[in-house]
Amino acid sequence: MLGERRAAGSRTPGTATRGETVPTVPPAETAARRTAVDVTALLERGRTLATPVLRTAVDRLAPPMDTVAAYHFGWIDAQGNPTAGDGGKAVRPALAVLSAEVTGAAPETGIPGAVAVELVHNFSLLHDDLMDGDEQRRHRDTVWKVHGPAQAILVGDALFALANEVLLELGTVEAGRAARRLTTATRALIDGQAQDISYEHRDRVSVEECLEMEGNKTGALLACASSIGAVLGGADDATADALEKYGYHLGLAFQAVDDLLGIWGDPEATGKQTWSDLRQRKKSLPVVAALAADGPAATRLGDLLAADAKSSDFENFSEEEFAARARLIEEAGGRDWTAEEARRQHTIAIEALDAVDMPEQVRAQFTALADFVVVRKR
Repeated sequence: MLGERRAAGSRTPGTATRGETVPTVPPAETAARRTAVDVTALLERGRTLATPVLRTAVDRLAPPMDTVAAYHFGWIDAQGNPTAGDGGKAVRPALAVLSAEVTGAAPETGIPGAVAVELVHNFSLLHDDLMDGDEQRRHRDTVWKVHGPAQAILVGDALFALANEVLLELGTVEAGRAARRLTTATRALIDGQAQDISYEHRDRVSVEECLEMEGNKTGALLACASSIGAVLGGADDATADALEKYGYHLGLAFQAVDDLLGIWGDPEATGKQTWSDLRQRKKSLPVVAALAADGPAATRLGDLLAADAKSSDFENFSEEEFAARARLIEEAGGRDWTAEEARRQHTIAIEALDAVDMPEQVRAQFTALADFVVVRKR
């Protein structure tokens, strides 16, 4: 129960007001870690190594799917002109490339894994945007809004197929092991999306159900990204499993922060509407945790959300109506609890690395990436 971890209504020193960073790791500790690791350079390395191979894979698609995919990745605008668009944070490629170095292999060994994971991730984004009705991603119109729902579905399917091609065409035993882990992660990801959609139509969802859904939807693929390079480098299953544990719990921390940003994030940073998750009636962690608490704010929130589900005028709610719901979530303790949960999952992820023998610089980079995930604005 919510009250077993934190008394409802208590505040956590790390929570933020709307639009601020959510520092779920102690700032001093994070600063100390980052003195040794340039996270921006680490992310850029993953992006730089993966992007040429990713572009080559996308070029295999038949027209117009190749153009639609290029638009989604931010390589061209809606008119087909080249653009230096926002391609996302590139955490997954960075993890895949880094994990190859656990085995002593060159970072390039992890490139096929990085590309495969990125293809699956973007397959899910294309479909999720359509299912959720999201009109904006990375500060511009989503694929279904520009090119139509059919193209969003087809291109998503094509990216999923490409992911397996990129791995299996290596023709090695390690590639087969990597493909098996990627397929398992993809199935879990799809399970998570199905759970997410079903929860939107339920009055109540337990905290445990929400964490299971987010573990599937986000944790599974980050777990795969954290181990797939090591698998391609010849790591045994015990090493890969430990890295997957790191990635899985990092994914839960990542999603907890996303859930905070989905309600209180600055639209200028997130590229989404204000109160985005509330507009979509998402049963995200802050909402579920608030409803699980005792007290008048939780009761009032539950009554409002139940009425919202039956409202024929929900799409026309004012900013203040959504802001009022956000205030009730915070008053009931949902915001603080979620920030604490992000920090707890971050700690579990870091501790999972203790089971892996790896160069200390590689360990420091895994730790720095984990810190980055939970201290961000978007």
